Amino acid sequence: MAERDTRDGRDTRDARKAVAPATEVAAALTAAVRGEVDFGAAARALTTMDASNYRRVPVGVVAPRDAADVAAALAVCRRYGVPVVPRGAGTSIAGNATGLGVVLDLTRHLRSIVSVDPAARTAVVQPGVVLDVLREAVRPYGLTFGPDPSTHSRCTLGGMIGNNSCGAHSVAWGTTADNVHELSVTTYGGAAPRLGKGWDGAPAGLRELVEGNLAPLRTGFPAGLPRRISGYALDALLPEAGTDLARAFCGSEGTLGVVTEATVRLVESPPARALAVLGYPDESAAAEAAAGLLPYGPLTVEGMSEDLVRVRGDSGHGLPRGGAWLFVETGGATPAEARAAATTILRAADALDGTVVTDPAGQRALWRVREDAAGTATRMPDDTEAWPGWEDCAVPPARLGAYLRDFRALLAEHGLRGTPYGHFGDGCIHVRIDFDLLTGDGVRRFRRFSEEVASLVVAHGGSLSGEHGDGLARSELLPKMYGDELVGLFGRFKDLWDPAGGMNPGVLARPARLDENLRFAVLPRERVEVAFGYPHDGPGGGDFSAAVRRCVGVAKCRVGGPGSGTGVSGPGVMCPSFRATGEEQHSTRGRARLLHEMLAGEVVTDGWRSTEVRDALDLCLSCKGCRSDCPVGVDMATYKAEFLHHHYAGRMRPAAHYAMGSLPRWLRLAAPFARVLNAAARVSPLASLAKRLGGITPERAIPRLAPEPFGRWLGRHMKARTEVFARSRSAVLWPDTFTEYLTPSVGRAAVRVFEAAGVGVVAPPQGGRVCCGLTYVSTGRLDRARTVMRRTLDLMEPLLDAGLPVVVLEPSCAGALTTDLPELLGDDPRAARLAASVRTFAQALEECAPQWRPPRLDRPVTGQTHCHQHAVLGDEADRRLRERAGLTGELSGGCCGLAGNFGFERGHYDVSVACAEDQLLPSVRAAGNGAEILADGFSCRTQLAQLGGHRARHLAEVLAEALKEGPQEGVKEGPQEGPKEGVKGELTEEPTEEPTERPAGGPAEGR
Repeated sequence: MAERDTRDGRDTRDARKAVAPATEVAAALTAAVRGEVDFGAAARALTTMDASNYRRVPVGVVAPRDAADVAAALAVCRRYGVPVVPRGAGTSIAGNATGLGVVLDLTRHLRSIVSVDPAARTAVVQPGVVLDVLREAVRPYGLTFGPDPSTHSRCTLGGMIGNNSCGAHSVAWGTTADNVHELSVTTYGGAAPRLGKGWDGAPAGLRELVEGNLAPLRTGFPAGLPRRISGYALDALLPEAGTDLARAFCGSEGTLGVVTEATVRLVESPPARALAVLGYPDESAAAEAAAGLLPYGPLTVEGMSEDLVRVRGDSGHGLPRGGAWLFVETGGATPAEARAAATTILRAADALDGTVVTDPAGQRALWRVREDAAGTATRMPDDTEAWPGWEDCAVPPARLGAYLRDFRALLAEHGLRGTPYGHFGDGCIHVRIDFDLLTGDGVRRFRRFSEEVASLVVAHGGSLSGEHGDGLARSELLPKMYGDELVGLFGRFKDLWDPAGGMNPGVLARPARLDENLRFAVLPRERVEVAFGYPHDGPGGGDFSAAVRRCVGVAKCRVGGPGSGTGVSGPGVMCPSFRATGEEQHSTRGRARLLHEMLAGEVVTDGWRSTEVRDALDLCLSCKGCRSDCPVGVDMATYKAEFLHHHYAGRMRPAAHYAMGSLPRWLRLAAPFARVLNAAARVSPLASLAKRLGGITPERAIPRLAPEPFGRWLGRHMKARTEVFARSRSAVLWPDTFTEYLTPSVGRAAVRVFEAAGVGVVAPPQGGRVCCGLTYVSTGRLDRARTVMRRTLDLMEPLLDAGLPVVVLEPSCAGALTTDLPELLGDDPRAARLAASVRTFAQALEECAPQWRPPRLDRPVTGQTHCHQHAVLGDEADRRLRERAGLTGELSGGCCGLAGNFGFERGHYDVSVACAEDQLLPSVRAAGNGAEILADGFSCRTQLAQLGGHRARHLAEVLAEALKEGPQEGVKEGPQEGPKEGVKGELTEEPTEEPTERPAGGPAEGR
């Protein structure tokens, strides 16, 4: 299985040419280790890529349970000559964590914090510990782990050691290597040394190698570089450096051995922090100013230019005036001390403009712009793609301004665009560049640019890598930085640790070419036939391969929840199933990787019929959280619907697809028999039979049908009305399926509130026949969804011509109309018109009755912002309405876990409950009995009722109840345009005179 490297005569291992069959290796590993061994297509597909441009296919994945398992797995791989790659969260940007041979997944079991010693300020950790888990554990002692990459919520300590990660606070606390005391490692050859200072644990011959080459080791490494990550840190073994074996091992990118335990240094975390935000004319001016701020002792000096802000679309970002900014963080024992330090920097800085932010929420919002950059920068302002081909070089901080000018010039010379940002205080720059990595000419230009920019970095005294390591992206270029003699020593250093060449071949020593193993090479060149429009993917839209390429692997979707065991539960929605299970295949990234491999056809070989992709998507809740929370806007709910559409084409579907996927039809047919069916649902044998036939999990209760549909009530109500409302103060009330047949109380409440606010309600013609198509989309029945949507557009066209806003009370239906409708019917201009007309309850009140003041309730709230509203519609108007009503407090994020049909389907109950226990149920329990529980989604209310006996209500219901009870019903803040006498449901043009203000409270129901 050896493949000859013709450049130096050395052999490198290639698992794709293994002599032993994969089944034999898998059997031997299964017998040897207690952890999981998986050589299946799904496991391999999930680990072909990291967050880089590169892809290498492993033969299998092993999740060792402990250090003994690691040793056993390495012994088997050594026996069969199979390479090994240790892998943490897979967020490496240089291809370091892509794997030939066997991938060791160190995140599943090796994730314990063994001990914390606050007095010594140290912690002992296993390699799979997520950084934020460690930081949370030591927070009570006022301590933290200093290095903090932007991936801190999911990156692991083992990965940080492998790459010698740094992060924003390295100006204060250094790199990972600066914060490691000792390492326990296991080598491919079976040694298990404990590495620290001194020569104990060194492989035979290493001391002689260093002592015999003191001159090149003393002169071959560039000086004055706080971020020199490239190559091996052999200079850490010099006598004057203290002969630090642990430090030399850091940054070796899994090429020397596997870290099984680490003792790391902790630092004091300032109790208070402030942020000086400084504006400069351009990035070079900001870069030149950065070095001058270091003597003031900041915790961070981060920089970004207006390019990044434009990419994010943050036109109202609130940053100071300028074309580039420095974020300079200061710390102190008190808020006043931190603010004073930041103010001193603000006064000392020669900036165009600046401000000091002390509010923690304001600081988090600004830091999110910076931390999401690894994803947002992959999209240019015109929505074209950009890639991490030259991601993180570093130059001496004093040279950064000059380097950036030269770098921009080189980009222009090659006709490329990029968005630099990064750690200006350390001279380290991140940038995503719009390389064409899909064509031969584009790849050749990528190579030429990489070679030339490497020479530019070296000319400025810099390092090819300033944070993420060399990996497959830069290892080939190391001779430009170090020269042949020192690179030769790197090879000898590697051979002393790993003489068989089994650890992560192709990286650092005897590297692969930087234009090999590109992950895009395997994707189809022709467009894949799809149902959705994907308007933002590919030239002219409609390119499913481009949609799948959106996932660049930054893994923000891998933030753990209480059930995952993978990290501290974070805010937001994405990705509820990963937060529940901790399994990569149930993350947004994992599913995107499987879709990538499905299109490639090498590992996942049966295309749209793939069972691996189907199984991974089975636990996708279609919450759309990734559409907003993913920095690059991966929309897995749409991809899932697309996949199911193709997967079941011409085949029988699961029963739930017919039962719950056709819910609007069944409920319409069942409505006349609601009382009989409700009674039958209370008979246990009948309910069990119905659930079994419908693919519904037995743990769920069947929701009750409303005795009277909302539309019937609304018809009676409108006939009894006598008012005519001005066109600008009228809205169409969308009769969504859930409001129409299951909770008409929500619709009645909304009507009551709208009328109290002087807003006329108009019903769509044949109201019960309009449908957003949501249930058909979520089950992948896209042909049926389009039929339903076209009928809806036919019925809605007269109201669209009238220009009325369409109020949708159910957030999931509003999300479907806003996103799925125009993307499925892109050829029908009415779809875009209807999508643009959609308003939430709060948005409609704000738009149609801007001066109306709701009744004051003055009580706390709890509950949840619906995941589709979070992802698609936004909740700013809801927040303002709650504030005006005196409803105080924050709603939780996350997904309720019921998610329409998901939580009702057989096999999903446990995950559904785990999702609810992530954020929603704990927040409701913590709020106590006096809080109003708000949940605008039917699924959210049902989940709360069925799992906790909690009565949650739509905001409209809460306000409507207060209008009936309170004396200040419908009080307005200024003159209001009231309804004119006439026939309810008619619309008048704008009045030419100010109408007489009607009494507060509006027309009574049934007047």
